[in-house]
Amino acid sequence: MGSLIEGYDIPVVNERAVRVAAGILFSAGAVSITLAVIQHSAVPLRPFGVFFMMDMLVRVTVGDRWSPTLALGRLIVRRQPPSWVGAPQKEFAWWLGYGLALLSCAGMGVLGAPLEATLALCGLCLSMLFLEAAFGICVGCALQRVLTKTPPQYCPGDSCRVPE
Repeated sequence: MGSLIEGYDIPVVNERAVRVAAGILFSAGAVSITLAVIQHSAVPLRPFGVFFMMDMLVRVTVGDRWSPTLALGRLIVRRQPPSWVGAPQKEFAWWLGYGLALLSCAGMGVLGAPLEATLALCGLCLSMLFLEAAFGICVGCALQRVLTKTPPQYCPGDSCRVPE
């Protein structure tokens, strides 16, 4: 997960590519959730949910280099200087995304959850994607700071640095 870059103590990922990937997923998810609301059916959410879940799973198991959305994100920002952030907190965030997607997909399928519950879960995912893409706020990274003993390093805009 991530790349070992000289000058960094831990593996890092390019925050610019991550934000582009979040924007791509947000856009696709927004279209899917809009269609689901209009049609009053979870059917339009299913392909997006499966794609989102698989993209997150690829990131955390095979590696971020193999994620289709991150690959596209890297391609889009290839001419911009990278903005390196810690990979461990992104991995935590991506596991959170995978868990929410898994729960949403299970709700749409075997659990037979009401559409409103599925829309609420998808809305939560979309909210987090929007915060990441638009403002660089990683909710999963913030949760990692609270829920684990290992403090995050190399956060966007030095947001995890403790003031002296």
